[in-house]
Amino acid sequence: MKKILRFFLYLIAFLLLASFLLHIFGYGYIFKAVKTTYLTGHTTAFIDDHKYFTNTVINNGEKVQEWPLKSTYGQVEATSTLDSLNKELETAAFLIIYKDSLLFEKYYYGYDEYSKTNSFSMAKSLVTAMMFKAIQEGHLKGLDQPVADFFPQFDSRLKIGNLSSMSSGLDWNENYYNPFASTAQAYFGKDIREQVLGLKVIEEPGKEFKYLSGNTQLLAMVLEKATGKSLSTYLSENFWQPMGMNDEALWQLDSKESGMEKAYCCISSNARNFAKFGKLFLNNGKWENEQIVDSAYVSKLQKPVFEDSPQYSYGFWLSKHLGKDIFYMRGVLGQYVIMIPEDDVVIVRLGRELIGKEAGDEHYKDFYLYIEEAYKMLKNASETQS
Repeated sequence: MKKILRFFLYLIAFLLLASFLLHIFGYGYIFKAVKTTYLTGHTTAFIDDHKYFTNTVINNGEKVQEWPLKSTYGQVEATSTLDSLNKELETAAFLIIYKDSLLFEKYYYGYDEYSKTNSFSMAKSLVTAMMFKAIQEGHLKGLDQPVADFFPQFDSRLKIGNLSSMSSGLDWNENYYNPFASTAQAYFGKDIREQVLGLKVIEEPGKEFKYLSGNTQLLAMVLEKATGKSLSTYLSENFWQPMGMNDEALWQLDSKESGMEKAYCCISSNARNFAKFGKLFLNNGKWENEQIVDSAYVSKLQKPVFEDSPQYSYGFWLSKHLGKDIFYMRGVLGQYVIMIPEDDVVIVRLGRELIGKEAGDEHYKDFYLYIEEAYKMLKNASETQS
């Protein structure tokens, strides 16, 4: 009995010491990570995790603009391959928009057209859209404006465009599986501004693509200073409201005290709302009769910044699957808004899992499958109409 009691005393002492050391060295956020993931039955961040964080609201307007429906809406079924894939990967929502109208939508596992799920890194694309809007409105001088204009502690070579194109040279550790890495701290920590302002430029900016979530977070902090508004307010006023979103959205904050949006991720909304960004960009930044984003900027984000990294532009991923020029928004668990201009197609997928990349490929395997199966369905829809 004494041995058991001694064991538990040693264990408690060890845990107290570990807790003390983690807090002393700035890793106290790990307890939040454990509580949010493992103690809720998950092993990493998940699509419904907004309820475990402080959130701010992205307000929608009074007028909701509903999606028009294609004449064949409801008549075309998912292919057996797509349906199996969606069940296997625990898809929440799958939509196909064709020529600005909703052709197909299906929800799984109790989700529906109003279900809010985490965008993850699709938010990076929206921050880039906000950057171009801020340039358009004169809040920013352009892609070549130095970040040091807003935060003088940064290397004067670092430009705003370097942040959007993932070529900053910052010392951010993007490892998603290391609890001591930058991304984990940003996700579960309480002061993301302090974390980002502690970064240093360790490689020459603007030379090569290196995907770092810290780039988007710093870009968001520039936007805050330039516009004098929070990200959520700027997104609401310039996109959410004029595009007639069907519901307000949530954007996770680092903490109530700091109040900074986790800009590189974590907008919780529904598939129909995310799909509207696909329509916006396919229509060259125009929504109904309003030019929300200048068409020149939409054209720019469809072209690679670096010749040796053709898979990425300013905030958007690029592909030539099936011989088509494709640009898309992507989240870490297989969140996609895929835009295919030549066929006027938008594909939206939200869900819990994905299929990993093949060696040497920058795009996930499920990304290709969703496109291939969607095109089979488009063909079926055409045959049904004829």
